[in-house]
Amino acid sequence: MFHGYDFDSTMLRIGSMNMLLHGIESPDIRYRDSLSQGASEDNSKYSLILTNPPFAGSLNYEETSKDLQRVVKTKKTELLFLALFLRLLESGGRAAVIVPDGVLFGSSKAHKTLRRTLVEEQKLDGVVKLPSGVFRPYAGVSTAILFFTKTDSGGTDHVWFYDVQADGFSLDDKRNPVETNDLDDVRKRWAERTTTERERARTAQSFCVPKAEIIEQDYDLSINRYKEIVYDEVEHRPPLEIIADIEKLNGEIAEGMDELKAMLQ
Repeated sequence: MFHGYDFDSTMLRIGSMNMLLHGIESPDIRYRDSLSQGASEDNSKYSLILTNPPFAGSLNYEETSKDLQRVVKTKKTELLFLALFLRLLESGGRAAVIVPDGVLFGSSKAHKTLRRTLVEEQKLDGVVKLPSGVFRPYAGVSTAILFFTKTDSGGTDHVWFYDVQADGFSLDDKRNPVETNDLDDVRKRWAERTTTERERARTAQSFCVPKAEIIEQDYDLSINRYKEIVYDEVEHRPPLEIIADIEKLNGEIAEGMDELKAMLQ
């Protein structure tokens, strides 16, 4: 049921031991460069992918799978991994992938091509924006989770967005437990994304955006592109009234100075 790959032998041992401790007697954690040519053997094999792929690192472009380069021609590993997941999923398979924010709004041809693929050719279900401190102290990069279903025939209708403000831990390097936690609400709202969430205002923490609007925005998936901010109206006193108060205060100061001078004389 569970499968995994890594080309770091230490991570392979840790992953295998973790699965053994959780009752998986024969863990299938294999040594492999997931972006290499040999990765194509698992095409259309998996029904569910949950992953936090590398955002950076060395990449041997010559050994990178040509199948992935045909999906998106780039050296950016975060884009190549998304292309890989589309290859690995069977039809109807689902994925939840953590990506750096740049994937959501990057202006390069590769970024736009991949976002267009998710919206037009697959079914993009949701985008959950995470606070920038969730991976501290190891990394401070801002991230989001992309939820999508492989269809190869489209299916995106509305895209659900959620702006997570807290995950139950402080957002500094200490990551101490705190009371504020949006994750239970994320699960609740996710279940309602095709019903009541469609009616929520863009000023709320979660809302839906129709596919047509995302196309109009050149497939930009950053939540700030669609979120509406309501500013509190601030009433200011008339300038002449403020000047009058200043003049009165200056007069009182002058009188006080005259009294102080008289006392000293």
